[in-house]
Amino acid sequence: MTDNDKDLAAAIEAIALQAGAAIMEIYSRDFAVETKADNSPVTEADQAAEAIIVAALRQLTPHIPVVAEEEVAAGHQPDVGAGPFWLVDPLDGTREFISRNGDFTVNIALIRGGAPVLGTVYVPAREETYTAAGPGRVSRRRGAGAAEAISARTPAGDGLVAMVSRSHASPETDDFLADFDIKERIDAGSSLKFCRLAEGAADLYPRLGRTMEWDTAAGHAVLACAGGSVRRLDGSPLRYGKDGFENPYFVARGRES
Repeated sequence: MTDNDKDLAAAIEAIALQAGAAIMEIYSRDFAVETKADNSPVTEADQAAEAIIVAALRQLTPHIPVVAEEEVAAGHQPDVGAGPFWLVDPLDGTREFISRNGDFTVNIALIRGGAPVLGTVYVPAREETYTAAGPGRVSRRRGAGAAEAISARTPAGDGLVAMVSRSHASPETDDFLADFDIKERIDAGSSLKFCRLAEGAADLYPRLGRTMEWDTAAGHAVLACAGGSVRRLDGSPLRYGKDGFENPYFVARGRES
């Protein structure tokens, strides 16, 4: 990690908090829900948060392209070339936001060489912030409390704790987990599942369903910098900057024994 990366990580954490404040203002009142071309929901909170984040990133690093979910949905997709570039999901877990269960996140990640090297995941309804500033440098902040270092764990010998998508469960996921000694399954929404692995609260998160790069990049950065991994089903690392920005199926893990 360079001093510049440390500064960038602090800056994107502050940006995520600002976007989260805008989200919570909308969360506290009635809001309309629209449907995008891919049949996924979108609200004014997604749009308001993205406007804040994109404007701030373009001011912070004008030379680095920003790939943001709602801009791409509107047909604005920058050429990222060989990178670096930012990946932004302003409100991951829109279904959780609509159902008001708190499991939604703000996500900002920096991609270099196809890998997420730093990022922030903010859980505004719970005031939890996870920020990765480089390998071994991951912090969790709760509310106004001090930042504390977190690290992924090595699995215990009595079975694994698996994170499972609340809104996107699938028979393929059940079949995958049947091959492991699972002592507990925890349903959760959004990129929060990566953070639970990164803080040592779980061991395994398989995603055998469609995701986009902006859905995973920030959580991937937090987990990887905390000592975990995110790999395709063939064991190769999950990479970023793919055509169409769509991910293959993947498995996220804590620290391997």
